[in-house]
Amino acid sequence: MNEHRTSATKSKERSKSGVPTISRACKDGTIVELVYDAGERKTALVVSRHNGLWNIEQEVRIETGERLVPYSPLNNLIANECVLLPSTVTDYGSKERLLEEIAAFIHRYTDLSPQFEKFATYYVLLTWVHDAFNELPYLRFRGDYGTGKTRGLMTIGSICYKPFFASGASTVSPIFHTLDTFGGTLVFDEADLRFSDAKADIVKILNNGNVRGLPVLRTVVTRAKEFNPHAFHVYGPKIIGMRESFEDRALESRFLTEETGQRPLRAGIPIHLPDSLKREALELRNKLLHFRLVNRFSVATDPSVVTPEIEPRLNQMALSLLSLVDSPALRAEMTDALIRQQADLINERSQTIAAQVLQVTIEAFEKSDGASIPLREIADGFNARHASDYNRFLSNKAIGTVLRKRLRLQTQKSRGVYVIPVSELPKIDVLAKRFGVDRLGTTS
Repeated sequence: MNEHRTSATKSKERSKSGVPTISRACKDGTIVELVYDAGERKTALVVSRHNGLWNIEQEVRIETGERLVPYSPLNNLIANECVLLPSTVTDYGSKERLLEEIAAFIHRYTDLSPQFEKFATYYVLLTWVHDAFNELPYLRFRGDYGTGKTRGLMTIGSICYKPFFASGASTVSPIFHTLDTFGGTLVFDEADLRFSDAKADIVKILNNGNVRGLPVLRTVVTRAKEFNPHAFHVYGPKIIGMRESFEDRALESRFLTEETGQRPLRAGIPIHLPDSLKREALELRNKLLHFRLVNRFSVATDPSVVTPEIEPRLNQMALSLLSLVDSPALRAEMTDALIRQQADLINERSQTIAAQVLQVTIEAFEKSDGASIPLREIADGFNARHASDYNRFLSNKAIGTVLRKRLRLQTQKSRGVYVIPVSELPKIDVLAKRFGVDRLGTTS
């Protein structure tokens, strides 16, 4: 009973003092967003209730009965501009005009390939309405030091929705807490973490952060020194810079990647970022906030932009971005880029040991009239072709492990030996397409 009264008392006190709020998108169409005036060092809430019409308030009562108040301007992340916010709302004009301004800003301060510049422009727009979708892609800059990764992150990140800037030098705990509290866009530099524990935590954020409803569970210590599991919400847009690739191929498929340092720097790119970038970025964030207020509840996933030629994972990743593209020509151009990305992924898979074993298995079935293929036959065929690549012969057991664990094919024992039954052929045909190897009936 005492615990119940204490909890109820705290709830009443919180209701009286108000709930410090960063943003809310309510079911009745009300949108609440925190703004920060750095000159005055004041925060306030922008409240929109009807089709983008807005006003600035110091408190607002929403449908749940909660009384929302702004976060303090003394909050370290806000005061030190670790998280960037709009300062007010500015009419964005039209979507086309806003996209032109975003593209011009990006083009002015960083050197990107033409295709990635278009992806980045729409990605900025996506960040401001990302919570209208259930899956998101990530942007990535990959290349050696001194090739423009950080410049790209700073430029694009500065106009995204509530960008939070961090790097490999940051400890992981505040990243979890900031994403959980502020939401918004994680802009993470030097993601090639050397320490395995920190790298594993960042990978958890990236693995769970592109699909709504997959929080990361971590144990926190309460003031009473009790361990209390907490679900950290990490869903949201993310832009990262790194030198290498992640070992997890599934994670790799979530990125739209710009390979940096592969061409001379375009003339006119400033060597150091001028003060004008900060001012222009704030002006764009103010316009993008208006875009959010007007469009948050009208944008939605467009199933018609699903591309049959690419795999479901890539379609899922790109669907939210393509849903914002109105031009059929530009959408087709972006789709072609995604098809090329898929071709690269398939090419990488085709060079793995799983693909090599699969190819030998297909050829064995092509030559056989029997109801099954012995694992020994597959192992012999593999070793004859690839043993020199690995400087050793693979045993029947090793080949069986690849077939069962990597390719998920069923083996069974027949007359004392393990075989792959002919009933696995439909699976093998699907796998051949995924791994980019010759399919049944196409081998020479």
